[in-house]
Amino acid sequence: MSAKRLDSGNSGPCPRTPPPRPLLQTWSGLLLCFLFLATGCGDNHPGSFQGYVEGEYQLISSPLAGQLLNLSVQRGMSIAADAPLFTLEQQSEGAAVSEAEQVLQRAKDTLANLGKGLRPSEIAALQAKVAQAEAAATLAGQELVRRETLFQQNAISREELDRARKEKESSVAAVAQLTAELKTAGLGARPDEVQAARADVKAAENRLEQARWRMTQKTQTSPAAGYVFDTFYVVGEFVPAGYPVVSILPPGNIKVRFFVPETVVGTLAAGGQVSIGFDGVGKTYQGTISYISPQAEYTPPIIYSRETRAKLVFMVEAKVPPEQSVELHPGQPVDVKLEPPPHG
Repeated sequence: MSAKRLDSGNSGPCPRTPPPRPLLQTWSGLLLCFLFLATGCGDNHPGSFQGYVEGEYQLISSPLAGQLLNLSVQRGMSIAADAPLFTLEQQSEGAAVSEAEQVLQRAKDTLANLGKGLRPSEIAALQAKVAQAEAAATLAGQELVRRETLFQQNAISREELDRARKEKESSVAAVAQLTAELKTAGLGARPDEVQAARADVKAAENRLEQARWRMTQKTQTSPAAGYVFDTFYVVGEFVPAGYPVVSILPPGNIKVRFFVPETVVGTLAAGGQVSIGFDGVGKTYQGTISYISPQAEYTPPIIYSRETRAKLVFMVEAKVPPEQSVELHPGQPVDVKLEPPPHG
């Protein structure tokens, strides 16, 4: 039996993980030797080969570490796709989500504020200043007219006339300045300030999405329907990041391995049909060849000859429909018979 990891994360030894691959390969080698002995006794029927059921397990883990808060499954259970498996503590992740939500709201408020002008009371104050400046400009214009008349009568000096003219120009400029400020007050912030505020909102949204993702990773569900093969932690234990907590076996990951001699492997092809049987059941299961090993499982220590080639065997894998594979159990010995190809 082999195990295949689905989740990303750090790899490492687990306190209660399935047997490592070297041990499984040794077990497979012993089984292969047994098959050699069995085939050497001449008990096999022509076209029939011995094999065993193999399962590819999905090891479900979380990319984040935490204390195991809830374990929703136990060994031997049959579960549906998306069924809850386990939950790790989420206190720090929940706090991060709350903080990110507040930062996002503050960024949105800032952007909305930049899109507005001044408050009504501030605009009213500017309007009053404009009116005051306009009155001062009117008065300065009237004073300039009087000063020009007095200058023509030689009643005042040129210096006094120039001073009145400058006061009129200054009053008109003040009216123009305050009118522009009043117009700007209704426009809101400048485009570059608004663009920067929009970028802040986008960054806050990304941080919130990341915080929510980290929180969801503390709860894992089954990627497919299947059988719970094992659980590796109990509630209350600390689970390192990337360490599997549950091992499941979907029906589609069950297959049959058998070994054929060198004289037969050349006649096989992917898609070929086989019939599978095992002790205690009076029916056979139909399988489809899905893989043929390109390497021999047993290689003689001397150069190949007609005699040594007879000792070579090749591993072949066959898939069984999921609705039938649920009746097969990993490690179970089976008999495999090659089916003749259909005639066109």
